[in-house]
Amino acid sequence: MTSTGSAQPHESAIGHVTGRAPFIADLPTRRDELLVGLVTSTVASGRLLAVHTEAARALPGVVAVLTAADIPGARHFGPLVADEPFLAIDRVDYVGQPLAIVAAQSAQALQQALALVQVMVAPEAPLLELDDAMTRGAFLTAPRRISRGDAADAMARAKHVRRGTLHVLGQEHVYLEPQSTLAIPGDHGQLDVHVSTQGPSETQHVVASMLGKGLHEVVCSVRRLGGGFGGKETQANLPAACAALVTHCTGRAARLVYDRGDDFRRTGKRHPFFARWTVGFDDDGRIEALQVELFADGGAFTDLSPSVMDRAMLHVDNAYFLEHVDIIGRVCRTNHAPTTAFRGFGGPQGVAVIERILHDVALACREQRPAASPTSLWQVQHANLYGAAPRDTTPYGQVVQGNHLPELLRQLRHESDFDARLSAIERENRQPSRWLRGLAMTPVKFGISFVATFMNQANAQVLVYPDGTVQVSTGGTEMGQGLHTKIRQLVADVFGIAPVHVAMMTTSTEKNHNTSPTAASASTDLNGAAAVQAAEIIRGRLARWALQHWSLPHTDVDAANVQFAHGALRHAHHPALSLGFAEACSAARFDRVDLGARGFYATPGLAFDHGTGRGTPFRYFTQGAAVAEVRVDRYTGMVDVPRVDLRIDIGRSINPAIDRGQIIGGFVQGLGWVTTECLVYDHEGALLTDSLCTYKVPLATDAPAHFRCVFHETEGPTETVARSKAVGEPPLLHALSVFGAITHALSCVSPHAARRLCLPATAEEVLRALSWADTPVESDAWWMHSARAVTAHAPRA
Repeated sequence: MTSTGSAQPHESAIGHVTGRAPFIADLPTRRDELLVGLVTSTVASGRLLAVHTEAARALPGVVAVLTAADIPGARHFGPLVADEPFLAIDRVDYVGQPLAIVAAQSAQALQQALALVQVMVAPEAPLLELDDAMTRGAFLTAPRRISRGDAADAMARAKHVRRGTLHVLGQEHVYLEPQSTLAIPGDHGQLDVHVSTQGPSETQHVVASMLGKGLHEVVCSVRRLGGGFGGKETQANLPAACAALVTHCTGRAARLVYDRGDDFRRTGKRHPFFARWTVGFDDDGRIEALQVELFADGGAFTDLSPSVMDRAMLHVDNAYFLEHVDIIGRVCRTNHAPTTAFRGFGGPQGVAVIERILHDVALACREQRPAASPTSLWQVQHANLYGAAPRDTTPYGQVVQGNHLPELLRQLRHESDFDARLSAIERENRQPSRWLRGLAMTPVKFGISFVATFMNQANAQVLVYPDGTVQVSTGGTEMGQGLHTKIRQLVADVFGIAPVHVAMMTTSTEKNHNTSPTAASASTDLNGAAAVQAAEIIRGRLARWALQHWSLPHTDVDAANVQFAHGALRHAHHPALSLGFAEACSAARFDRVDLGARGFYATPGLAFDHGTGRGTPFRYFTQGAAVAEVRVDRYTGMVDVPRVDLRIDIGRSINPAIDRGQIIGGFVQGLGWVTTECLVYDHEGALLTDSLCTYKVPLATDAPAHFRCVFHETEGPTETVARSKAVGEPPLLHALSVFGAITHALSCVSPHAARRLCLPATAEEVLRALSWADTPVESDAWWMHSARAVTAHAPRA
């Protein structure tokens, strides 16, 4: 019996629930350790005239106060473009930008010193609105394009044409463990950095660059993260570098742990997007031409914004075939903290746009048809769905292989009783009532792989000991998502032993180098495949050793005949020949058999040309669909989600319990994004929603009372590890079914209300859409009355 496919407990579950699993803040305090804090800008934009540190330096207990002048190496960093200063040099560009580092021997001295640092800034008018950045031509990137066919010509020939816009706001990561780093001096000027990061190799590179050191002089270690969601892919690098600089300058250990408010105020969020489109379609709602412009708020510096825009553009098609399409994307610069990776990495914004377009098309078709035969959103979605050739190729030229979308949607439509519920809801909504109800089905096709081809690689180290136990090291980081649990199961199955005999070790750049971040939903695919490859190398050595040990005839010496199962090695044709796994490992060691191996995996068949906007950026697609039902209070705008039915194809699940938790958790996080999580800044660029009192994440009571999650049974891709599919990011996108259901509910009042709705659909936003329900949406100016303009920048208290 194999453990793969079974619901094994999370490898750190007991440690998590008992509090014994250590995080950075829990690591023992060293006698020489310094506490680190940052002096940050209270101005969003301006010239930095001076940073006066004399009073802080003179305070007893303060060991160091460092500014940009104290940095021995590179003063700028960035994963794509090195345009972000570690510490501000001659200007400030967002509220919360680090200006100086203070290191002290006590928390009291640290807080006093931080208050004594005097900063002089000549303020300038900040650029805070995405639309202002668009108008003024403030961009971080040149335009990128993905196109197919002739969208302009097809638009001119289309029977119906509509234009529209959509605002999608940002989202805070709200990981449980804030940004945290402990830097420890090593021998010969080396540095050991314990950090809560999703990308140890990237953090290693950033720290080494800042200090002017070689990569061999910096070791970055990660035992576990208390959540990440993309917020620790690049955002962990700055606090890690600051703590490392203190250690470099003082020779003492240094710990920097943000408190919750500082984490909110200093770190980047999910990218806000603005989309405008023109769509041409026929009487049945089939899209004949589509032109889309995407604008993302990248904040003050580049970070990962170009890559996020790439994925947004690559997901504008979502589940639909677009024959004539032109997609243009550009990242704007504003005076906010650099926006960054977030679960879905631009994919949710791209899918939100096409789903809003289809809603708009369905509304237009409905307005043109008699009431006796209205066109539903479902019919428009089905008319545009990917299908057989030639309707099976994406706008960027990749064939959608293993397309289960048509059957998946049909099955979900039946098991959710979609048609009957939709009819009943629309009848009820025609009656006078306080409550509006809505229902929507949203399919999702999410591409799995890093779009940057070189990042699709991983290495792993597997060590087998004479007692039959195993240690596994990979470049993947465990942040609660179950990566280590799945890899442990995979390696255990290679050797035919129980997972309890396999230990996942601390992720460290001295064991696994040049690795990609744990992101893009690809970490099990990459690190799991590398670990399995390493384990299979060792298994092959053990199998060949066993054949020699058994002294079999020449005809029976095929290593494939040695079976590893139930903690033992057995010959397939000679059942009496058997050795316990531990016994075999011990004896093989005495016969000088190498019981350690390194595996390396690079995803094959990937290539994408940003210049032409064509290629095969994804190894496969995770597909699914969700039906959401909502209730909307006409008087308060409050939204309730009583029921969700979700069906998703994740191939052969390695661990159904872990995967189910990821699906439900991802959906609820997406539910917060589309309904309640609204970032509010004042007119000077300061974040007002900087705590869990003011920023509303979903509670247990917000989760659907009826949540049905079903795995759509398929054989899975033959080329993936254990024929599984990624499950980390796709579930979040299914929450767009809730946004679709709210849009449907408002459409029953007025199509204008539905077309005005921005994301997130907070209570205030729903009321605003309803209050403008009788006013037609004209041109692109209507959104000035939206939540983005009215509530997202409130006056400072």
